[in-house]
Formats: sequence, structure tokens, C-alpha cells
Amino acid sequence: MMFRTLPARTLLFLGLCLTGRRGLASAPELKEPPKRIAVVGGGIGGTATAYYLRQEFGTGVKIDLFEPGTHFLEKLGLSQRKDVPSKMAIFDGEQLIFEESDWFIVNFLRILWRYGFNFLRMQMWVEGILDKFMRIYQYQQFGYSFSSVKCLLHAMGGDDFLLLANQTLEEAMLGAGFSQSFLNEIVVPVARVNYGQSVRINGFVGAVSLAGADSGLWAVDGGNKRICSGLLYHSKAELKPARVTAISSKQRPLKAGGVVSLYEVSYVGDSGSAHSLYDIVIVAAPLHQGLSEIAFHGFNPPIPSHFSGRYQQTVTTLVHGLLNTSFLGVTDPPSEFRVSEVLTMEHKDSVIHSLSSIDPVQIPAGYSRPPASLPKVWKIFSPQPLTEAQLSGIFLSRDTVRERRWLAYPSYGRPLRKTPPFVLHERLYYLGAVEWAASAMEMSAISARNVVLLAHHRWHGQQARIDQEDLHVRLRSEL
Repeated sequence: MMFRTLPARTLLFLGLCLTGRRGLASAPELKEPPKRIAVVGGGIGGTATAYYLRQEFGTGVKIDLFEPGTHFLEKLGLSQRKDVPSKMAIFDGEQLIFEESDWFIVNFLRILWRYGFNFLRMQMWVEGILDKFMRIYQYQQFGYSFSSVKCLLHAMGGDDFLLLANQTLEEAMLGAGFSQSFLNEIVVPVARVNYGQSVRINGFVGAVSLAGADSGLWAVDGGNKRICSGLLYHSKAELKPARVTAISSKQRPLKAGGVVSLYEVSYVGDSGSAHSLYDIVIVAAPLHQGLSEIAFHGFNPPIPSHFSGRYQQTVTTLVHGLLNTSFLGVTDPPSEFRVSEVLTMEHKDSVIHSLSSIDPVQIPAGYSRPPASLPKVWKIFSPQPLTEAQLSGIFLSRDTVRERRWLAYPSYGRPLRKTPPFVLHERLYYLGAVEWAASAMEMSAISARNVVLLAHHRWHGQQARIDQEDLHVRLRSEL
């Protein structure tokens, strides 16, 4: 099992998008395209937005992407990262209650003996949800967009998806006939490693989490950040290494008479403070407490700087050292311990969500993962920073420790709350609204294209391509 990698279907989807525009060509009577568009925030969401803006609005528009962090400068040249055989185990706080074997038939029999057909049924349950989820790609290929997260979910899965989003994952799976022990020992550990939360997250994000545990996932050679680099390169957007501080609504007079509404983006870069005017602005950075310092001025009704809801803290600790396998209740010699991913159940004394062995970003020829008897790099996800005593319990020795605290995902500890809007103002959009349904690279890419299509249709007055119902039935009949 692999986690936090990008599904192959997503890479295929992004690759297909590089070959041309969407299926239905824009009508010839469209008005003049906007002159300048700003994208606030990089990452997969911002760079995908810049790419789709170029596809939809053409070569004449100037696109500026504001990103104060890491710059993405490589040309897109993706290849599948070499597969390194991995083994997963489940830790209950005292011992490993399940450990994968090198042999498929052994794994199958172990799973069958312990969980019956729950595992197979889970794969079928998730696949049924993904079949509906995949409709969004067809809708977007034909140019349809949605003005709210609720409309988007309903278009994909109807009332079933809305019900799923307003149940906890535990309620949804128990209602579908899964056993409580299966949830505790398999589903909870997956939710903890992917979102740092339990089965009390909403059912939709829970299904996304379980889809992320698919053994068919793979990563990009050189790191998934190369997707961002490639999308930015092909968008031909100008990267502005600056932090956006404010977005304001402005009125400017026209030479022919009248006024035009524009957005002023204020920002701070290496050269100091500056501002620029844009026809359209798309915010691809979170607008929540602790994550955003953007102020909105001159809007009626006012736009909040921070939407309600909180983000879940995840602490990532990288340690180069010698693992203490007895911490996991393992009695075999460390030289025989080749588990690469340890997931954890909920336990009163559990201080970590997961422990995983880290391989090189670029896998060299002939590489094999070293056993636990040798020092190597381990990655730990935990809800709080690890103390010296805790690290000493997990490792026999360590020479390098790096810690990063980050607000990784929304807190999904209750059924889906009212999500922020995609449309903040007439031509001001917010990409991060979708993150409150589920946070994943694939969701960011979907949201990017949806928001760009929404901006395109609203600019050109094409309301017939927004919030249409029963599209899967309509498109099936048209095709």
C-alpha cells in the first residue's frame, strides 16, 4: 500500500489536458477576453488554474501567478517513479496486529482469516463511489461548471453524495455492513495517515482517503512538485515571487465614457510593496485563520479575510537513525524487519499517526530498501511535536532530526459544514472551497478547472453551462 502519491488516472487526466482544449469549442460571438488575470497561490491548485486559464482564455491574456514560496521552474517531463516493493503493518499501540507478507496469497489468506470479505467489499464500495466521482472529468471536458461545492457533489453523485458528505465515515460504513473491528483496524489507520483524523470525518472525504490507499497509485519520478513546474511552464504565466496582502474592488474611468470594474492586488516582494490591476482574480491559497493574511477592501457585502472552520495540525518529523523495533513490539532481529509503512490505530497512549521508511526521490538502479538494522531516514506523522523522550523510545540512536509543523488539512471531525463559495465577487473566485469536501491533489486539479470554466462562462454570459442537472444522463444520450 502507498500513501500520499498521485493516482495514475490524475496524471493521465493532466496529460490529456496538455494536448488541447475541451471538447466543445467556444461560440464565435464571445466578447473580448480579459486583458489581465491574477492567480494568488502556487501549488497544484494555482499552477493548474494558470494552465486552464491559458486554455480557456487564449494567448492574448496576461496571467500573473503570485507565490512567495518555492518556485516551480522545471519543464514538464513526467515519468513514473520506479517501484520499490513495500510492506505495510498495523500497530495497535503495543504490537503489530497485522503485517504484510512478500507473497500475495499469504496476504490474501491473512486478510480473509482476520476480516472475512470486508476488505474486498471495501474495494467495491470505494470503486462504486469513484465511478460516480469520475463523471466530473466528462462534465469538464464538455465545458460544464458548478457554482458551489454542493452543486458539484450533487452533479457527480446526486443525493447519494450529499448524504455521504453529511454522515460520518463510520456511520456510512457501518450502515453498509462493515464490521466495527474492520473499521478500527484498517479504516481508522488509513484516515490517520492521510488526514490525521478518525472515522468521524465525513463519509465523502473518508472515501477519498480510502481511495488514496489503493495499491495502484504511483508517484512522479523526481517528486510530485514537478507537476506544478510543468503546469506553470505550459501556462506561460509570469511567476511573481511576492506575498499578496490585499485585494480591493476599484472603479476606473474609460476614455469612451463610463467606468470599468477592476481588482487591485497589493503585494510585497523583494523590491518592496506594489500593486497591479486585473480583470479577474482567482485565489488559490487558503483563506483561513493562520494560513492567510489577505485583506479584502471595498466589497459590498464584505468578504471575510478568514472563513469559519479550522485546519488540522500535522507534525512531520524526519529522522536519520536506527529504529528501535521493540517500540513496535517486534521480537525478531532488526535485520529481518523490512516493513516500510507502519499505520496506527487509535490508542490512548499512541503519540504517532504513522511511521514510514523514506526512499530517495530518484530511485537509483539496483536500489533495495535497507533493513531496520541499518540507520536510514524515517518519516513520522504525529498530531503534536515529539519530545526527546518519545524520540528516544522510537529510535536507538539518531544523528539528524528535522521537524515541520503545518496546518495540513481542514478538520473533518463532523459532517460536511457549509463550505466557502467558489464565487467571492463578480470576477473574484476562491479555489479552496472544494478542500472542505475533501483535500487531495486530484481535488485541487478538479477545482482549478471548475473555477476557470466558471470564470470563463460568467465573463461571456454563458449561464447554460453552469449548474446543469442530470448531465450524466444528457451526455450519455448525446454521445
